Amino acid sequence: MLDIQFIRDNPGAVAEKSKQKNIEVDISHLLALDEQRRNLLGEVEDLRAKRNELSGQMKNERPNEEQIAKGRELKDKIAELEAKLQPVEDAFTQLLKQVPNMPLEDVPVGASEDENVVAKEIGIKPEFDFEPKTHWQLAEMHDLIDKDRAAKVAGSRFAYIKGGLVELQFAIVQFVLSTLGNEQVLEQLIQHHKLELVAKPFTPVLPPAMIRTSVFDAMDRLEPRDDRYRVGETEDDLWLQGSAEHTLGSMYMDEIIPENALPIRYVGYSSSFRREAGTYGKDTEGIIRMHQFDKLEMEIFSTPETGLQEHLFMVALQEYLVQQLQLPYRVLQKCTADIGKPNARGIDIEVWMPGQGKYRETHTADYMTDYQSRRLKTRVRRTDNSIDLIHTNDATAFALGRIMVAIMENNQTHDGHIWVPEVLRPYMGGKDWL
Repeated sequence: MLDIQFIRDNPGAVAEKSKQKNIEVDISHLLALDEQRRNLLGEVEDLRAKRNELSGQMKNERPNEEQIAKGRELKDKIAELEAKLQPVEDAFTQLLKQVPNMPLEDVPVGASEDENVVAKEIGIKPEFDFEPKTHWQLAEMHDLIDKDRAAKVAGSRFAYIKGGLVELQFAIVQFVLSTLGNEQVLEQLIQHHKLELVAKPFTPVLPPAMIRTSVFDAMDRLEPRDDRYRVGETEDDLWLQGSAEHTLGSMYMDEIIPENALPIRYVGYSSSFRREAGTYGKDTEGIIRMHQFDKLEMEIFSTPETGLQEHLFMVALQEYLVQQLQLPYRVLQKCTADIGKPNARGIDIEVWMPGQGKYRETHTADYMTDYQSRRLKTRVRRTDNSIDLIHTNDATAFALGRIMVAIMENNQTHDGHIWVPEVLRPYMGGKDWL
């Protein structure tokens, strides 16, 4: 949520940048509600002060009929004003929540994802002397994925992952945890990218798979709710999270963190759930677009001064992880319409998939500034005892299904075998092949 004072000071810019995100919000009406709300609040507070003053007098002396009547009159007026204030407050809050975060100045202006900008391409696409197979063709050869039996049990867009692919997934998990916990690797990346950050390792976390409605809403990740799974309709007030950052980013809700504890860096492993609403008929083969998928997600809580640098650090980590797997990829700077409502900046990484003949998204990195923390009331106590809102960042370490697809398609041989990336072999007992 944006600071209302920022909107008061910059109504034109807020309206314009909201449009750049394809979000229509009536800033004039919001400010009119804000003024009405403040006037009513002022009247209520003035009457409360008078009532408190009267109550003080009545405590020190026996109240007379005039004082009692005045007290009742003030009470009734306060109740009347509060009744007027509540719908104004509700309408104001609802409209304020619709205002998106402001994109940073370097975010390209664009009306759709088609206007995302390719910042760079890294690596050499593999050349085969045969027609490369898709990952689902390779999986069928080695009995690595079973979607037919999963469909009997859970419906479409679910899968049993089997055999060597399971070993590969947990090798990737161990590789990531080892890398993000390695202070030397982090320091090298910080120095290489000329960042002014500490090389504090990431703490591994297994977060909850469910999240309350109010918390999901405060994270501004509940919508579009058609893409979310609700548990037990309304009686449990719970949703299945769509990514680990939903329950990682809300960990410190209603808390004040000491400045010397920041940055706090987590890497969360979880199964995540999405309906994939609106994708009927897309990616029906293989495991690219599933209702259930496993992810390793990074989350960082930082001071406002280091928030953007932590974002750049996450992108550097993402590139490093992909490079260690020796996969060709490209980096996209997402445009205003594609970065997301709570984001100030967004970066995607797409890895080349030779079986499909195109790049596919495998990573995203989101910088939220204080947009989430304002509603979550997650703050930092400075060394001078002042209090500020923290800045939040989240980024994919690996979406495990998608990165395994990339490994399978890039590392295949003419007879359908799949090379295991060298950095993963120690975590697979030295195994070279799937």
